[in-house]
Amino acid sequence: MTHAKITHLIYDMDGVLLNTEIYYTEAIQHIAQRYGKKLDWELKSRMIGRQAVVAGQVFIDALQLPITTDEYIEQRDQILTRLFPKAEPMAGAQELTQRMHHLGIPQAIATSSPTPAFKLKMQRHQAWLHVFDTIVRGDDPNIKACKPAPDIFLRAAANLNADPKHCLVFEDSPAGIEAAKTAGMSVIALTDPNMNPDIYRDADEQITSFNAFQPAQWGLPS
Repeated sequence: MTHAKITHLIYDMDGVLLNTEIYYTEAIQHIAQRYGKKLDWELKSRMIGRQAVVAGQVFIDALQLPITTDEYIEQRDQILTRLFPKAEPMAGAQELTQRMHHLGIPQAIATSSPTPAFKLKMQRHQAWLHVFDTIVRGDDPNIKACKPAPDIFLRAAANLNADPKHCLVFEDSPAGIEAAKTAGMSVIALTDPNMNPDIYRDADEQITSFNAFQPAQWGLPS
């Protein structure tokens, strides 16, 4: 199977570069339990990859919780602030990004996370950040709309001076996959076995980890 010729790589962060989705799940499960409710994977799949205020409204509406989005974010962030600094890389993420950097492939991070959360997550991984040519966060003033809008990926491509059709995005959420496709980019889904596989159907390829990625199929040096 051959794909578009790829010259630039763009990565989501949560659940792609860093194993932080476990912390989001833990935090929102905790909030649901406070009100005698339960988080399931179908609801989680609708929240994943979205800005906090959007995900919070989905969560509150689905479980009919007696709180505002501000209260949800405040409760969630109290838990996450404690957990984020523990974040570890996803399997194969550091190895792949470092290898591509050494081969001269420009790379970007495009994450919905605002700067304070990004700093907490990457606190112990500062040296790793040097392999990325640009990092676009959710509070970038140039981004008018969050995923599933394509803004964040188009901003990353612009920062890389890249044509979107030659960009390959790694994502783990339906919102992120839709954003990448709307931006005119190719996208590989990193799948979670807990999720309904249908949420990844619009991706160009699905892999369980970076260890399964085959760069040569995308015209990249292997």
